[in-house]
Amino acid sequence: MASGSNEFQHQEPLRRLENLVARLRDPAEGCPWDLEQTHQSLTPYVLEEAHEVADAIRHGDDQHLKEELGDLLLQVVLHARIAEEDNRFDLNAVAAGISDKLIRRHPHVFADAEARDSAAVRISWEAIKAQEKAGTKAAAISASPLSNQLASKVRGQPALSGAMTISRKAAEAGFEWEDIAGVWSKVNEELEELKDAICSGDKAHAQEELGDVLFTLVNVARWCEISPEEGLAGTNQRFLDRFSRVEAALDGDLEGHSIQKLEELWQQAKQAIRSESQDQER
Repeated sequence: MASGSNEFQHQEPLRRLENLVARLRDPAEGCPWDLEQTHQSLTPYVLEEAHEVADAIRHGDDQHLKEELGDLLLQVVLHARIAEEDNRFDLNAVAAGISDKLIRRHPHVFADAEARDSAAVRISWEAIKAQEKAGTKAAAISASPLSNQLASKVRGQPALSGAMTISRKAAEAGFEWEDIAGVWSKVNEELEELKDAICSGDKAHAQEELGDVLFTLVNVARWCEISPEEGLAGTNQRFLDRFSRVEAALDGDLEGHSIQKLEELWQQAKQAIRSESQDQER
C-alpha cells in the first residue's frame, strides 16, 4: 500500500472518497493527470460513465452496476472538488441542493399535498419546477416560451433522448397527429426524401434528411410507448452477439468470404441464439 494511504481507511465512505479526490488534486502531491482536468475536459467521461451505468442496468449485473455507479459518483466528486478549489461550491452544497429540491418537489411526501398516482406526481413536479424557475429570475417575455424551454432542457441530452423529450412536450402542447397512421405517413415521406438526398450526392442534405427520419421514428416510439434508446441498445447487443459467432466460425478472419457465405453464417448464428434462448426459458 502506498505511503500515506492508511489515513483514509477508517473514514466514512463518502468522506473517504471526497478526501481521496482532494489528494489526487493536491498541487504538491497529487496526480498529474487529475490536476490537469477541468469541467470541460471531464464532460466526455461523465457521459461515458452514465451510459455504462445504463448498460449495467440493462444486463442486470449488480456487481457491474455497483462498480459503474462508483465511477459515475467519482465524476460528481471530481466536479465538486474542482468547483471547491475556485470557492464556488463543494460536495456538501451539491448534496444540500438536491436534498432541498427533493423536499420541494415532493410535497405529497414531505408536506400536506396529495398525489394519487405517478401521473399526478409528474404534473405537480412540472408545476413546482416552473415556479422555481420563475422565482430565481424574472421570466423574459418570449414569443416562443416552449421552444426556449426545450432548447435549454435537451442541450445536454444525447440526440435520441432529446428527440423524445421534444416530441413528447410538443405533443402535450397540441402539436400532434390525429392517429398513428399520420405518423407512419410522415415516416414514409421522410424516407423518400432521404433516398432522394442520397441519390443527389449532397452529403449535408442527406444528413439532414437522415435526422428527419430518425426524429419521425422517435415519434413512432412515443406513440407506441416504447423506448428508442433501449431498442437501439438491444439491437447493438444482438448484432454483436451474432457477429461474434460469424467471426468465430471463420476463425476471426472475415476477409475473402462472399456476402452470401457471411449471410449464411449470420442466419445460422441468429437461429442458434434463438434456440438457446428458448432452451433457457424451458
